[in-house]
Amino acid sequence: MSKVELLPRIKSPADLQALSEPQLLRLADEIRGELVRVLTTRSAHFASNLGVVELCLALHLTYDFSKDRLIWDTGHQIYPHKLVTGRYDQFHSIRTKGGLMGFPNPAESPYDLFMTGHAGASVSTISGLKAGDDLLGHKDRHAVAVIGDGALPCGMVFEAFNNMAGLGQNALVILNDNKMGICPRTGGVAKYLDQCRMTGLYQGGKRTLNDLLKSIPLVGEAARVSLEGLRDGMKAFFKDGMLFEEFGFRYFGPFDGHDLPAMRKIMKDLKGQKGPILLHVFTNKGHGIPEAADDPVTYHSPPVFEKLGPGGEILSMKKGGAKGYTDAMSSAIFGVLSSDPKACVITAAMCQGNKLEKVREAFPKQFFDSGICESHAVAFAAGMAKAGAKPIVDIYSTFLQRGFDQIFQEVCLQNLPVVFTLDRAGVAGPDGPTHHGVFDVPYMRIFPNMVSMAPGDEADIEPMLKFAMAHNGPIGIRYPKANLEKIDRSVTPIELGKAEVIEWGEDGCFVAFGERTVACMAAAKRLKDEDGLNFGVINARFVKPLDTETILKAVDLLPLVVTVEEGTLEGGFGSAVLEAANAAGLDSRNIVRKGFADRFVEHGERAELLADAGLDANGLVSLVRKHREVEAEAGSLSGAGIG
Repeated sequence: MSKVELLPRIKSPADLQALSEPQLLRLADEIRGELVRVLTTRSAHFASNLGVVELCLALHLTYDFSKDRLIWDTGHQIYPHKLVTGRYDQFHSIRTKGGLMGFPNPAESPYDLFMTGHAGASVSTISGLKAGDDLLGHKDRHAVAVIGDGALPCGMVFEAFNNMAGLGQNALVILNDNKMGICPRTGGVAKYLDQCRMTGLYQGGKRTLNDLLKSIPLVGEAARVSLEGLRDGMKAFFKDGMLFEEFGFRYFGPFDGHDLPAMRKIMKDLKGQKGPILLHVFTNKGHGIPEAADDPVTYHSPPVFEKLGPGGEILSMKKGGAKGYTDAMSSAIFGVLSSDPKACVITAAMCQGNKLEKVREAFPKQFFDSGICESHAVAFAAGMAKAGAKPIVDIYSTFLQRGFDQIFQEVCLQNLPVVFTLDRAGVAGPDGPTHHGVFDVPYMRIFPNMVSMAPGDEADIEPMLKFAMAHNGPIGIRYPKANLEKIDRSVTPIELGKAEVIEWGEDGCFVAFGERTVACMAAAKRLKDEDGLNFGVINARFVKPLDTETILKAVDLLPLVVTVEEGTLEGGFGSAVLEAANAAGLDSRNIVRKGFADRFVEHGERAELLADAGLDANGLVSLVRKHREVEAEAGSLSGAGIG
């Protein structure tokens, strides 16, 4: 790779103004080189960032975002922005614990206004920023949102378009159209945007007509009106921007988003114009790196680059590691669809993330991709269930939150047999707080009719899905982004609301909900080998309905019961156990809950985050030892007449 010369000089976007056009093009190459360098040490978002380099530079050359407003929708495309806003010296730390976040982060820089990890909110937030600035007397501040074509179909986007146009706000929405989400986009909006790509004739005609219109004298009003009508007729014929024009936006484009001089010119021309404007630009995901441009799906967030060529070309990537829970669930879904033609699976633009490519290929009629429209996906599943189909809604825990109201109204209230498979439940590693799935236990257990469970290990996955498909009501299965592990045991069948007692111990027990059962087994073994303690392990399997018979027996008989969950403590599994103990009139002071405290979990490797929360074997062993020390000290003081 070439030497980095210009990037170290960019301490703020103002430094870009001193660069010549050739230097700016060189800077774009250096930015892409830095993106490659990051991938030689860790996995990161790649192709999406490669595609916005020129767009990012044009924005910062045109506007002063130290006071103007900029929101990047779905902020995994934020890397070039970070590099030109004074964070080059820290860029090597991106997506590591204590380092830069892989998404916008207001704690890092005033140039990051929102921590954006979910798609579709940018137009609403930029509209709100503009309204707030206008209200407080800062009408000179420009407002810009950059949104991708994959995020465009989100219902929230069109709600924002409607409101922004109604307010007549002076704001710019840039549609970054690269024909991709993580996977190729789907749906009617995608087809419409494809039509916009075929408007070369109209674009040429528009320029000719605009030049002619400018030359018409004022006395030629009738001719001017006729020509404008002809122009609008051509626009309608080619359907170029009419969707946005009908919403009340002035549409400009489509333009080449990699043509930096042209981007600077068009943004300068639009900067002073009034009303809501939509600028449509075409970019190529992976632009500048041939391997990524040719395969943007694989290179969206690729494995580490093991070997680079002398020119920075990617020669090899690190091979995939052990199979994870996502692989196991995908395989189980494949099996279900193979055996039941009524079964189907719905994903929200996450076919690759959910490892559903083979399912899509083998069962195209039973596979549905809603796009980034989780609320629609859940209500869509409800409709399918009402018709007699057996839908599986396969969505990340953090994204299913967006369908909360539909889980309530369209699924649980109707008591419909919709199966929810919640991928990435628990910590999602370097993706950080926008992606950690630590809140699904509370939001899935509060509604009547819902059943909520989690596998203790790999052996629980397939039986749980089969159980869920046979259940006549709403049901969810949460599982983590983790490598598969198996507990050495004789697996008991899945029964509604029944826990699995793996080991019983007189000195106490761990009651685990989910994959942390494996860590509990390791901790119990250490306590036995090193401390001579007989500590049991219960694989809870269900948080709703809770196995009160088994778990409350442990609470009633044992000196210490530790509930363990990879989720928030507020309203989580441990809370469910406390509620049950209280309802049964039991003394619950011997219950200790382990999970994530009431704060957002930062980014870092999964093992680091679990260790910080005391949710690994070491942390669980330390907890038991500390508890016994405190109890022993209290007993000693009591015996001495002090307690």
